[in-house]
Amino acid sequence: CHYLHIRSMSHVQGPSNIALKDMLYYSFLKPWLGDGLLLSAGDKWSRHRRMLTPAFHFNILKPYMKIFNESANIMHAKWQRLVSEGSTHLDMFEHISLMTLDSLQKCVFSFDSNCQEKPSEYIAAILELSTLVAERHLQILLHLDFLYYLTSEGRRFRKACRLVHDFTDAVIQERRCTLSSQGIDDFLKAKAKTKTLDFIDVLLLSKDEDGKGLSDEDIRAEADTFMFEGHDTTASGLSWVLYHLARHPEYQERCRQEVQELLRDRKPKEIEWDDLAQLPFLTMCIKESLRLHPPVPLVSRCCTQDIELPDGRVIPKGVICLISIFGTHHNPAVWPDPEVYNPSRFNPENIKERSPLAFIPFSAGPRNCIGQTFAMTEMKVVLALTLLRFCILCDHTEQRRKPELVLRAEGGLWLQVEPLSSGP
Repeated sequence: CHYLHIRSMSHVQGPSNIALKDMLYYSFLKPWLGDGLLLSAGDKWSRHRRMLTPAFHFNILKPYMKIFNESANIMHAKWQRLVSEGSTHLDMFEHISLMTLDSLQKCVFSFDSNCQEKPSEYIAAILELSTLVAERHLQILLHLDFLYYLTSEGRRFRKACRLVHDFTDAVIQERRCTLSSQGIDDFLKAKAKTKTLDFIDVLLLSKDEDGKGLSDEDIRAEADTFMFEGHDTTASGLSWVLYHLARHPEYQERCRQEVQELLRDRKPKEIEWDDLAQLPFLTMCIKESLRLHPPVPLVSRCCTQDIELPDGRVIPKGVICLISIFGTHHNPAVWPDPEVYNPSRFNPENIKERSPLAFIPFSAGPRNCIGQTFAMTEMKVVLALTLLRFCILCDHTEQRRKPELVLRAEGGLWLQVEPLSSGP
């Protein structure tokens, strides 16, 4: 196949359903993630997307607010302890990735591994799989499966896959047994007491228009996909927004005042669902960071039919298009002074003037990120609580971007944290 790099997605406005995902790169994830939403195509993808959409309804997401607050509290308690021991410079990616994995394990499986405080074999396996896939992509000879699985890295990949699959399978089997013995009505009544349906519950209860549910293999694929897609991306988004706010203390202080005003008479200091709409400037700061440092900087699609561009040129069927989200977000024709961090770009008045395809951190079209509300919710909660409790500082050296599966920083993203007296 031919490759075509498209710098600005706003130039290509053909129907989104004609561009299937290019499987060359994504195939490295297949043994781990199976046929989940990220990797499936055609009728299977359409059916699963329809069945999974209710899992991200706000009624399901609302109870997760408690989990986001608790996971942030655990991370912040660890930061307080590290600062008291003399460690004030912390790698945001390291700490926030563990925090997002902690949250996801609770939201997906209702399982608390306490992974932020002690080693977890399951969490370590997910982190290793992410690293191994990124490393394999850089070694062309190892793109061949038969060579890759002869190497020590390939054997480690297989071992980590088995561990992750065994964990997910065990939860599914245990939950199926409970559902079978209790029946749906009693199962839902028991869940109503805890006020939380986790991701596995929603998948087990999902039915398509013909009344057919998902197989255990399908559920495992979707759960493993959510664990993979949901941790590093959100950690990247949060790490980079803290970096930008450290470099712009005036914006950081304005966000902090917004949070302090919102929570001034509240104890404990906890972000609730209705608070999310009351943090407009903090939200603008997150979006501007997602523009400058989109967690997924590039996506690829294989055209299943010819696409005519506005100037009359045609992208032929069969071409794989590399759509640069990073390039779109830094296009000076769309974003004046694109390298400047300026949250006011996301004022309601300024948003009106731009194409909806100018800002695509969660991709666009039918195959956009199904979990974007989940991710934005978690980022708002964690950022608000972090700024309430800590002042974030940097040494003003430029961080070198490191695009892997997500956009990272070379050598980690190190920032200084100073506890604030206001605390929780």
